[in-house]
Amino acid sequence: MGTVTPSEMHPQIQAVTDRIRKRSADSRREYLEFIGQRKPTEFARKRLSEGNQAHASAGCSVLDKAQLLGASWPNLGIVTAYNDMLSAHAPYETYPQMIREAARDSNATAQVAGGVPAMCDGVTQGQTGMELSLFSRDVIAMASAIALSHDTFDGAMYLGVCDKIVPGLAIACFRFGWLPSIFVPAGPMPSGLPNPEKARVRQEFAQGKIGRDALLKAESESYHTQGTCTFYGTANSNQMVMEVMGLHLPGAAFVPPATNLREELTREATKILVSKTIGHDYLPVGEMLDERSVVNSVVGLMATGGSTNLVLHLIAMASALGIQMTPEDMADISAVTPLLCRIYPNGVSDVNHFHAAGGMGFLIKELIEAGYLHADAKTLTGTLVDQCREPFLEDDEIVWREPPETSGDTDILRPASDPFQKEGGLRLLEGELGESVIKVSAVKSEHHIVEAPVRVFDDQNDVKAAYKAGELDRDVIVVVRFQGPGANGMPELHSLSPVLGSLQDQGHKVALVTDGRMSGASGKIPAAIHLSPEGARGGAIARLKDGDRVRLDAVAGTLSYLDDLQEFDAREPKIFRPNQSAEGLGRELFASMRENAGSSSNGASFFHFTGQNS
Repeated sequence: MGTVTPSEMHPQIQAVTDRIRKRSADSRREYLEFIGQRKPTEFARKRLSEGNQAHASAGCSVLDKAQLLGASWPNLGIVTAYNDMLSAHAPYETYPQMIREAARDSNATAQVAGGVPAMCDGVTQGQTGMELSLFSRDVIAMASAIALSHDTFDGAMYLGVCDKIVPGLAIACFRFGWLPSIFVPAGPMPSGLPNPEKARVRQEFAQGKIGRDALLKAESESYHTQGTCTFYGTANSNQMVMEVMGLHLPGAAFVPPATNLREELTREATKILVSKTIGHDYLPVGEMLDERSVVNSVVGLMATGGSTNLVLHLIAMASALGIQMTPEDMADISAVTPLLCRIYPNGVSDVNHFHAAGGMGFLIKELIEAGYLHADAKTLTGTLVDQCREPFLEDDEIVWREPPETSGDTDILRPASDPFQKEGGLRLLEGELGESVIKVSAVKSEHHIVEAPVRVFDDQNDVKAAYKAGELDRDVIVVVRFQGPGANGMPELHSLSPVLGSLQDQGHKVALVTDGRMSGASGKIPAAIHLSPEGARGGAIARLKDGDRVRLDAVAGTLSYLDDLQEFDAREPKIFRPNQSAEGLGRELFASMRENAGSSSNGASFFHFTGQNS
C-alpha cells in the first residue's frame, strides 16, 4: 500500500476542461445563482407552517416525530428506485430502515420522500417496451423532483443502480443542487455463467443450432440472484461514474449485496450525508461538482471501456449542472486516455473480477498519478485523492486503506504505464451521413474499417427476418433508421448482436449504422450509433437506399457515402410514419417527449436547461 501522488494534468485533458469551462461560463454562473437562492440558513422544516409540518410527520414513528416537529435535527429525504422485479434494485427493500436507524445514531431523521420507476432493459430488450427506456430517465428525474418538492429535507439520498435510473436521479439531484446529496449503491450479484459462454449460446440460438430451453438455461445461469448484472454495461458504468464524481463513498460501487460491509457502507453514507447538512460542514452538491468532476467522469468512462449510453447521459447530466459538454469533447478525451480495463464485453472477466484485482481504488490512483484525472475535484470525503481509499471491516467498523500498489490481475486491470491500448474506447465518426459515435474497445482492429453495400431497414424485427431468410449472407452494412429519440424513443438494438455477430464470424464484413442506440453490453460488431441528425427529422440516413455503398472508418473517424453525392443529396428523404409505434404499452403517453426530445448529440433529453441547445 502507498499514498497517491497527483501529477501535472495531461495537456489535452486540461484543454478540454478549459474549453468546457469557457463554453459554459454563462450557463454555469446562472446555475450557481439559481441554487444559491435556495441556500438554507436553517433546517428546511422551519420554513413550513404548522399544518405543513404536521402532514410531513404524521406517518412517522413516535421516536422520529418529536424531532421532526421540533425541527431540531436535520432531516434526510430518501429517493428510492426499489422494486423486487429488478435484481439490482431488490436489495433496496431493507435500506430505508437501515438509513433511519443510522440517521438517529447521527442525531438526524430520515424519510422515504418517494419512489421512482425503474425499468429493466434486459427485460425489454428487443421488445416494444424498450421504446420507453430512454425517456424513463427524464421521467425518473421528474418523479424525483416531485418527491423532493415537499421541501422538508436538508439532504438527499438516492438509491439507484441501473441504466436510466442513475442518470435520471442525477439530473434531479443536480437541479436540487442546494441539497447535500449522496448516491447509495447496492452492488453486483455473484458471478454466474461466464459472459463469453452466454454470448456463444445466444449466437447459436440465432443460428438455429440450439432450442429455447438451452437458451433459457444459459440466461438464467447468467442472471441468477439479487444484485447488478456483472458485465460492464450501462449499470456498472453508472456506478463507476458516481464513484469518480465523488457521489459514492470510496470503494462502494462493487461491494456485493447482503454482506456486512455493504450494510455498514450504507450506514456510513448516512452518517457522511448528515455531516454535510446545514449546521455542520455544509456541502451542496451543485457547488461540490463542477467542470472538473464532469471531465473526470468521462476519463473514467474511457479508461474502463464503458457503455456508449453514458455518452447521452453524461451530456444530459452535465447540462443539469449548467455545464455544456459535447460528443467532440468526449472523443477528444478518449483519444488520449489509456484503456486500463478489460471487463466483458471488452474482455472475458466481470466486475467482480475487476473489483478483486484492485477495482476503483487502483484505477483512480493510476489515472491521478498519470495526470488524467483532476485530483483536486471535490468529493463527499474531500477531494478525488481521498476517493482512492478502500473500505474494510475491522471489529464491525469501517476502516479505510490506501489502494494496492499493483494490480492483482493484469489481464483485467493494468497500470497507466502499461495500458491495453493508448486511447479509450470511444471515437466520433463524421461524414456525409452525419455525426455518430462508435465504441471500439471491444472491436478487433481488423473490423475497424468496413466498406460494403447497405441494406436499409426501418424496424429491427425486419433485420432478424432478413437474416433468417439468408438475405444478409454477404458483406453488408445494416442500416436501421427511424430509431432516434424523435421517432420512437431511441430503443437499444442489442438484440441484433447475435445476428450480426454470426455474420461476422462467417467471414463477412459487417457493420451497423443507426440513429438508435446499442446496449452497454455491445461491442463485437463495429456500430455507428446515435447518428445525428436522425432520420425522422430529415437526417441523411433517411435518404439511403439498398445497395448504396458506405464506408465506416473508425481509424480515420469517418462515416462516408461512396456513390454519387450529388444524386444522393438531391434525393427526397423517406418520410417517417409512426404507424403502430405511437400506441400501446403506454407509448401514446410519451408523444410530447418524442416531439420535444433534443438530439442525441445533446443528450436526447426532454429537458432544455439554460444554455443547452435543443
